[in-house]
Amino acid sequence: MAATKRKRRGGFAVQAKKPKRNEIDAEPPAKRHATAEEVEEEERDRIPGPVCKWKNKERILIFSSRGINFRTRHLMQDLRMLMPHSKADTKMDRKDKLFVINEVCEMKNCNKCIYFEAKKKQDLYMWLSNSPHGPSAKFLVQNIHTLAELKMTGNCLKGSRPLLSFDPAFDELPHYALLKELLIQIFSTPRYHPKSQPFVDHVFTFTILDNRIWFRNFQIIEEDAALVEIGPRFVLNLIKIFQGSFGGPTLYENPHYQSPNMHRRVIRSITAAKYREKQQVKDVQKLRKKEPKTLLPHDPTADVFVTPAEEKPIEIQWVKPEPKVDLKARKKRIYKRQRKMKQRMDSGKTK
Repeated sequence: MAATKRKRRGGFAVQAKKPKRNEIDAEPPAKRHATAEEVEEEERDRIPGPVCKWKNKERILIFSSRGINFRTRHLMQDLRMLMPHSKADTKMDRKDKLFVINEVCEMKNCNKCIYFEAKKKQDLYMWLSNSPHGPSAKFLVQNIHTLAELKMTGNCLKGSRPLLSFDPAFDELPHYALLKELLIQIFSTPRYHPKSQPFVDHVFTFTILDNRIWFRNFQIIEEDAALVEIGPRFVLNLIKIFQGSFGGPTLYENPHYQSPNMHRRVIRSITAAKYREKQQVKDVQKLRKKEPKTLLPHDPTADVFVTPAEEKPIEIQWVKPEPKVDLKARKKRIYKRQRKMKQRMDSGKTK
């Protein structure tokens, strides 16, 4: 804003600012030429940095249903900490349909989802979904160990990008190949993500064993590239793969899957069978006791090697034996007598 100067007659006169002299023009031409050459040399020697373009806009929504326990909550927090491209949301009511999650992902601007579904306050299911078009997979989560529970010595930078290591068995079967691509898109941190760090210091391993997927997180030590486990760890037992997001036609169903209810039922039937077997053994023993005993005839050869014992003379004691002296009772009587004598002497002195 231009400076103003008040006139004597009451009006305002606008006074323009004096133009400042340019510092470059004030320098001598020789010095100006030298500075320009220095700037050109610096630009020539400077190595151009990478063009940071965030192209992979993957965003993961991680949340759960109501009724989860503390271990599931800690596992969910650990995954959010390890995945900087994740978002959180409030718990979903168990009465709502699973198709509502697609709308929640759309509102949160997320295209992938990890949803933990708790049932009976003891069974935990995990949904991995590509929202909104699919596919999606449902797993039973077993053997959960969180970061706070493991107390491992490994550590990694928060927000760093992980390596993903997959078992060679993922490339052998088509349903495992589909799960591999889904896991890559969910667990890999996008390059140049604003919340990520430009370091790679840990690795996620996905191993197939006993028809289950075992998840582990290891730290990469720089000195000798050794691996130290960080956590968390859990096992995913595949149930079904659906064509859509949280539903649709079934692409694959695991024939080796056994529901937790069936597993508990088998355990109860085994314990009941053991109890019934014990009761049957007791009943057989009672019946054997009630049966009449069969008397075997005397075998004359049974007494061949029996030698008769020497007969001891019978002694009759005519004199009454002396009573035994109880030393403990005798010591007590002597101690009481001495105590009474001492009390009498003390009372006589006081008088």
